Amino acid sequence: MLNKVILMGRLTTDPEHKQTPNGVSVTSFSVAVERNFADKDGKRGADFINIVAWRATADFICKYFSKGRMIAIEGSIQTRNYEDKSGNKRTAVEVVADQVYFADSKTASDKPAAPANFPTPESFNEPQKGASFSVGDFEEIDTDDSDLPF
Repeated sequence: MLNKVILMGRLTTDPEHKQTPNGVSVTSFSVAVERNFADKDGKRGADFINIVAWRATADFICKYFSKGRMIAIEGSIQTRNYEDKSGNKRTAVEVVADQVYFADSKTASDKPAAPANFPTPESFNEPQKGASFSVGDFEEIDTDDSDLPF
């Protein structure tokens, strides 16, 4: 049997971190997935897919994802039956996330600040304080190129 789902869409709400009475992490949220086709007016519809994630995957989602972020999800479809408050029998269909991935780029505002004494990539081209080198600081090494493998 095969039950494999791969989705990419945007979170419709911030994921909420919850724990079961046994201390297992869980989160549930929905993802808006744009349809592949447009209607006669050129507008694309979207499907809103319910997702549930458990344990480390739930922790990861709650830590790094928020409303509007693009997410890629690998998982499986799961159905469950329940009775609502009015006594009506209902069926819930959701995707249980096994793996999740970032599907958009971080914006400049999302970049974590570097520690005060840690160099940033932009600073590599700037002269470093106290660093001064001259050609006289280096010596030429005499090598015999005949033993090189290339």
